[in-house]
Amino acid sequence: MPIQASEIVLNKSTPVPLYFQLKQQVLEKILSGALGMDEQIPNEMDLGQSLGVSRSTVRQAVSELVSEGYLQRVKAKGTFVSRPKVDEGFLQKLESFNSEMAQKGMQPTTKVLALRALPGPNKVTRRLCIPSGSSVVYLCRLRFADGEPVVYLETYLPYDRYAGLLEEDFTDQSLYSFLECKYNARVIKAIREIEAVQATPMEAKYLNIPRNSPVCLVKTLATIAGDVPVEYSVARYRGDRNKFSVELVRK
Repeated sequence: MPIQASEIVLNKSTPVPLYFQLKQQVLEKILSGALGMDEQIPNEMDLGQSLGVSRSTVRQAVSELVSEGYLQRVKAKGTFVSRPKVDEGFLQKLESFNSEMAQKGMQPTTKVLALRALPGPNKVTRRLCIPSGSSVVYLCRLRFADGEPVVYLETYLPYDRYAGLLEEDFTDQSLYSFLECKYNARVIKAIREIEAVQATPMEAKYLNIPRNSPVCLVKTLATIAGDVPVEYSVARYRGDRNKFSVELVRK
């Protein structure tokens, strides 16, 4: 049900800022499900007039909810309740995408965009500790959560060791599980680098987002026993649909 101004009560006699009161009440409705996913909220002017507050007060409340990922502005349409972000916990543990999505109650699917051998780019061969110009297995996948694209993933592995990957279908199969079962190559460590970048036109197309939208660029180097590099991957996660959690423990 669309939000009604009559459902919001602002107390002007308390020291709590009006924008914060408004923000918290809208947030409570989102978290309780009273405001459903993709539901539109009234525009800032109408909401301000109904509540008897300035437009700037409403704008600050809405802007903070947008920046925190609870609301999203759609050009020429309005402001809507965002879809909940996928909380990626892979900064803390090694787990397949399918397993992680299943634990969150989401349906994972994968589309293989490319699987072939090619000359390894220098930055890739250096990471994999193989001679410059060596061939690599290139696996490019688009991964979905509940039918929505959330990550564009490019993976490189040494061709000399893992040429058999070219005969496999990774639509449903876990790469790490396959490496362990067929090659006895169990990934035991991964080093990940994360930075914020803008989506290229191609990435934006695959992820169904506007050009230059923010994406989380995640580079991963995975190793097996003996600290031997086995996989180098570059993933682009949609900034509007993913968040990353890190647990820190003080010793």
